[in-house]
Amino acid sequence: MKKIRVLHVSTAHPAHDPRVVFKQCQTLAATYDVFCALPHADASAAPDIRFIRLPYFQRVGWRVLITCPFILLRGLWLRPRLVHVYVPEFIPFAYVFRLFGARIIYEVQENLHKKLHRKDVNKGYWLEKSFRWFDQLARQHFYFIFTEHGYVSTYSGLAKPHVILYNYPLLSFLKPFQIPYNPSREEPSFFYIGLLSFDRAIDTLVASLAKLKITHPRFIVHLFGRRTFTVDKLEKLTDYDLVRSHLCFYGYTDQRAAFPYAAQATAGLALLKPVGDYPESYTTKLFEYMALGLPVVTSDFPLYRAIVDRHKCGFCVSPYDPVQVADALAYLIEHPDEARSMGQRGQQAVQQLYNWTSEAKKLLQFYEQVIHTN
Repeated sequence: MKKIRVLHVSTAHPAHDPRVVFKQCQTLAATYDVFCALPHADASAAPDIRFIRLPYFQRVGWRVLITCPFILLRGLWLRPRLVHVYVPEFIPFAYVFRLFGARIIYEVQENLHKKLHRKDVNKGYWLEKSFRWFDQLARQHFYFIFTEHGYVSTYSGLAKPHVILYNYPLLSFLKPFQIPYNPSREEPSFFYIGLLSFDRAIDTLVASLAKLKITHPRFIVHLFGRRTFTVDKLEKLTDYDLVRSHLCFYGYTDQRAAFPYAAQATAGLALLKPVGDYPESYTTKLFEYMALGLPVVTSDFPLYRAIVDRHKCGFCVSPYDPVQVADALAYLIEHPDEARSMGQRGQQAVQQLYNWTSEAKKLLQFYEQVIHTN
């Protein structure tokens, strides 16, 4: 029987994005004929998905002028039954697919209504006004997927059904990197993966590491992710010179290349300041660290405390207080047995509660609903 064809579209996500490629597209590939348009798409990433390779532009303007029309021309001949859109700039182009009979799902992975003004690029009066107008238009005609339950309060009055799919870890993807917790007390290391920014408390982390160095002078911090700040801004931090030799910046890296560095780590770091939509959004790395058996050091948001305190799998600290952060890191170095127990409790919680299995079922059910609704 011929599979129903679906098209996933993003002008911004990386070629090996874990959620888009390894969770959603691979989950759907057993049931649907899945095409996925991504910048620098890698055909070898998932053999059961048919990739469309796109150019990448950081500026939204170039994406709208070049990338989006290319997707439209390339994708229309496919005649997909459903188009799954991950970026707001593609909303007006999605309406063309709709004219040809496709159903449209718009996935909201961040609440831009609360954070667009904080972006370093792709911001401005006309861009924000255009986003709000098309975003409102989408609420009238598209189906929605939200990655956080907190976003639903912003997206009220939806005309069509929606579903919340948390970005929980895919256990089969992480299994090769799950090894027994055995950090070095003499030369401890810490692990971070994700966007690097001042909103994500890189300044607080630097100050806390300077304090940690007083009692634990030999440590390393592995930092994987794109930096949104300049080197000049980093070097202006008061304590940066004290800890620069302890920081390893790798840039954006495929998770399969980054996670081996977590093998001997003392803890996983997930500090965010209470700005934009962060307090209402789970940070995916929290669950990834737990799945890897690492104790976590994260922000003291009520949403995060509900996870960390419940499972006793790490520390929730103020993202503005370097003393709290340093004390948490020092405690984990000095109490490896308790740190190991924290990691084990977190790993068990992910295996039982916070993994992609439940979300995959909801995704398949939602697709069935969208495609077969009259």
